Amino acid sequence: MIAYKLLRVLKDDSISPLFINKKSRLNLNTWMQAEAHKTKGFAFRPGWHCLAEPKAPHLSLKKRAWYVVEIKDFEEFKRPISQGGKWYLAKQMKILHKL
Repeated sequence: MIAYKLLRVLKDDSISPLFINKKSRLNLNTWMQAEAHKTKGFAFRPGWHCLAEPKAPHLSLKKRAWYVVEIKDFEEFKRPISQGGKWYLAKQMKILHKL
């Protein structure tokens, strides 16, 4: 299934997650298994957090970009519209391209 994910874009154009395990680097066109990382100050929701639409009004776009991703083995997670509405928590994700 196609979804959208906001990622950090670093100075060398590599990409990484926004908050959880943000020191890791992500590759395009590679299936990645979700890992569970408990992080102080964040709810523990294991999985790749993706959205049905590239909209997350509560997040800044500074040094970030939306990516089109493909996800497998996911569950829907309802959030307020101000947080993007419908989230998907996926066990597997492949980043396809920058939006």
